[in-house]
Amino acid sequence: MTYAVRSRSRRGSAVVVLACLALGGCSAYDLPLPGGAGTGDDSYTVTAEFADVLDLVPQSSVKVNQVTVGTVEDIQVTGWTATVRLRLPGTVVLPDNATAELKQTSLLGEKYVAIAAPTDVPSQGRLGQGDRIPLSRTSRNPEVEEVLGAMSLLLNGGGVAQLKTIEAELNNALRGRTGDVKDLVTQLNTFVGGLDAQKGEIVRAIDSIDRLSSTLAKNQAKIAAALDELPKGLTILADQRRQLTAMLTALRDLGEVGTRVIRGSRADLEANLRAVSPILRQLNKAGDDLPKSYQLLLTYPFPNNAQNTIKGDFTNLWATLDTNLDTIAGNLGVGRLPALPDIPGAPLPSVPLPSVPVPSVPLPSVTVPSVPGVPLPTTLPGGLVGSSRSGSAGDGSADGSADAASWSTLFPTGGSR
Repeated sequence: MTYAVRSRSRRGSAVVVLACLALGGCSAYDLPLPGGAGTGDDSYTVTAEFADVLDLVPQSSVKVNQVTVGTVEDIQVTGWTATVRLRLPGTVVLPDNATAELKQTSLLGEKYVAIAAPTDVPSQGRLGQGDRIPLSRTSRNPEVEEVLGAMSLLLNGGGVAQLKTIEAELNNALRGRTGDVKDLVTQLNTFVGGLDAQKGEIVRAIDSIDRLSSTLAKNQAKIAAALDELPKGLTILADQRRQLTAMLTALRDLGEVGTRVIRGSRADLEANLRAVSPILRQLNKAGDDLPKSYQLLLTYPFPNNAQNTIKGDFTNLWATLDTNLDTIAGNLGVGRLPALPDIPGAPLPSVPLPSVPVPSVPLPSVTVPSVPGVPLPTTLPGGLVGSSRSGSAGDGSADGSADAASWSTLFPTGGSR
């Protein structure tokens, strides 16, 4: 009887406690639990965003370098992100870009939040009241259940059961082909070595392909327009297929005719080239003499530099026509002509020569101003004596010309003028 009364009283007490918790909106996580880290009056709170907090609960530990320094105050879920509020003591100094990671104390231990400075970037600033650690700087370790599940999947439904079959098939495939396998490995080694030696060229080709792709992307509109116009061009080609075929056939016939002509005239062409070869060699030997002779031909009988030797506007030129046959024969290199035999009783006929009047062309007189103190020379080159007058020997006046005897000395001849 006493036991029944005590049981009823205990059940009633439990019901009263539960009713108080339900009516007061209290939670077991709101009650202070022993063993937590002391934060002190100068503590501050920060929030961290996690994609998955697993079974993390409030009052869990917050550690820095494996040392418990704070606690988890609250966990809120917003959409697909969990926001965890952490309380840290004021003596804990952390950078503003710190990272947060969800870890486990042991294989079956409790979860805790580990805060540390970043390792991939330099530390910046200082973590303070109200700061937030974004989702990009938070992570978690794999769970034991996940590892066991992956291992179960590998052992039961994975490829472990087929490893023996794969090994047996490889043995069957390679049995008796050791030499071929070694040759294959050698060729693969050579191939891979060649690729490694041409790594720079491969990279350059990839860069060139990248630039080509960029150029094609920039000219996408033009390429699209060209592709739109391409069917029209193909239509025109299809319509003119007969004409194109006839043109190609005629071109083939022309090629055949040209081939026959070249083969038929090959001997004559080679003979002509061999005949032209001596002429070309002589022209090559002539060198600069041929152009100089052409230059003299244009100014014959005077050379091109005659104007530098004869000063004045006009030149008195005396020409002597010698009709002596001996002289002509000597000039031609024949020598003296044989004398005609005397025929008795046959005198040589006298042939009167016609008189050809020589027109008198008055030459203009150019007066050269006299220079005081400078007498004009009266002796011509070669000892010729000219008339003493004011002017040059080559000014074109009749008075300034040398006499016939003097000119005969310059131009000796064997006959009359």
